[in-house]
Amino acid sequence: MTNPTYDFTGQVAFVTGAGMGMGLAAARAFAASGAAVMLTDIDGDLASAEAKRIVAEGGKAIGIACDVSNETQVAAAVDRTVAEFGRLDMAFNNAGIQVPPSDAADEPIEQFERVTAINQRGVWASMKHELRIMREQGSGAIVNNSSLGGLVGLPGRAAYHGTKHAVLGMTKSAGVEYAPRGVRINAVCPGTIDTPMVRSMLEGQADAMAEIMRDQSIGRLGHADEVAAAVLWLCSPGASFIVGVGLPVDGGFTAH
Repeated sequence: MTNPTYDFTGQVAFVTGAGMGMGLAAARAFAASGAAVMLTDIDGDLASAEAKRIVAEGGKAIGIACDVSNETQVAAAVDRTVAEFGRLDMAFNNAGIQVPPSDAADEPIEQFERVTAINQRGVWASMKHELRIMREQGSGAIVNNSSLGGLVGLPGRAAYHGTKHAVLGMTKSAGVEYAPRGVRINAVCPGTIDTPMVRSMLEGQADAMAEIMRDQSIGRLGHADEVAAAVLWLCSPGASFIVGVGLPVDGGFTAH
């Protein structure tokens, strides 16, 4: 069985954290569906290389550096997208980081501020400047990347889960604000997905991996392209009546 296909010809997608993992999978899926794609990543060389690969395969893409914790850079990246491609129809605000687990009484302020700057403020800034364009167009679809950590609590994850809960709060509030203006805003809540970030987090944590496998009912890690498939559906006409949801893509983790 293959994924549904979409015709996004003539549309433009903007993806943060697009150099690898879920962001790259979504950027490639948007391009394969005919959209022109702006790939942004804190590693601009990586984003540029992946954009060139999409172009070599017959797609339309540009890759640039963007640190989502810097609102000025986010605004410039969105403006560059419109300057290059003429409009902005879809966005996947994916950029995010993990931080090491910490007892809530011991978590360093530096760790809290870093994860909040990227995971929460980065999504806020991205959505703000995408909406600036979409508000004028009267159309658009935005998907924010939350996490199963936006839906549940786990020991040692207070700061990280706080940011992911915040993403859902912003998604719901902006979603109801902008639905009457023709812009749909939703979120995905991935479970444990086989990405470079997750692999590095779980390296040497056999107990954590065993725990994840116990709670991920499907019995395996998710794949980045499975999250990308959910993102594309939420941006498509097939999700035309879906607003403000946090869609679990988690192999059954949150169904327990």
